[in-house]
Amino acid sequence: MVASVLREPTGATIPLSKLAPEQALKRLELAVVRRMEGYLHGDHRGLLPGSGSETNDARLYVPGQDDVRKMDWAVTARTQTPHVRDTIADRELEVWALLDATPSMNWGTEGVTKRDLGIAAIATIGFLSQKMGDRFGALIMRPDAMVRIPARSGRMALYSLLRRLLTEPIVPDHATGDYTLARGIDQLARTQRRRGLRVVVSDFLSPGETELDPDIPPEWERPLRRLAVKNQVICVEVLDRREVEFPDVGDILIRDPESDFARYINTSDAAARDRFNAASQAQRERTRIAFRRAGVAHIQLRTDRDWVEDIARFVLSYRRVAGQLHQPPQGVAK
Repeated sequence: MVASVLREPTGATIPLSKLAPEQALKRLELAVVRRMEGYLHGDHRGLLPGSGSETNDARLYVPGQDDVRKMDWAVTARTQTPHVRDTIADRELEVWALLDATPSMNWGTEGVTKRDLGIAAIATIGFLSQKMGDRFGALIMRPDAMVRIPARSGRMALYSLLRRLLTEPIVPDHATGDYTLARGIDQLARTQRRRGLRVVVSDFLSPGETELDPDIPPEWERPLRRLAVKNQVICVEVLDRREVEFPDVGDILIRDPESDFARYINTSDAAARDRFNAASQAQRERTRIAFRRAGVAHIQLRTDRDWVEDIARFVLSYRRVAGQLHQPPQGVAK
């Protein structure tokens, strides 16, 4: 019976040679980036007004202060009053990813762990942003520490970041520490004060939590809402197939890698499978509602599906809703 329990991984289940070498990068760009051309590139504007190429609103011309080369002749002709059109500078966007590396992320029954699937999502977002010269950094949340990878720009810096994520030592089951997802998100908001894009990668499961009522917010919802006040936030929820679909394989041992819970379950019992699947569905729905309340984007990836296709579908539809989704609270600048 003990042999039926999956063993803890000892290393990465996605080698760097398949994730970020030159040829794999080219294939990924052809499969994803080219189809998204125009959806991400150039979509972010400068955080401060200034000289640049993005046009802003027209205003009255001030003699002696405004450059006549910025004259808006169309507005001037319509109003019969000289107008100039300001521009907004394109400034460097800083992207930070928070990777949950707690023991529950080591689970995976389809040949890849949830942790490595999350790294694949971070790689894709890195590929999409690095063409614009944006800086990309990461935080790795372990139960006992937060590992920081400084933000840098360029292709080689992205390779280095992905290699660092893949080679991060596996956290053993039942490892102890003070870090929770709520604290990790809060630290991301406090330490990275420059506004930009934030990516939170996790299974969003809290050890020992059994609450399924969507009206009771998870402990990480409030920090996530604070993070979204000044940043554009994308939450990547990674799941394994057997977390949402209980298999019929007889008696198995179910255990929680982050708590002392362990119990034998007869999976051949149809009623037991139905209860499990209903609880799992309610858990996922509670998480989805929490993301919506926090005003963040949500993408769900599964170890048994094509993650490239799922991310491509998300990004292609993201632009249509991003403006409404990421509206800041009243009185807060965008």
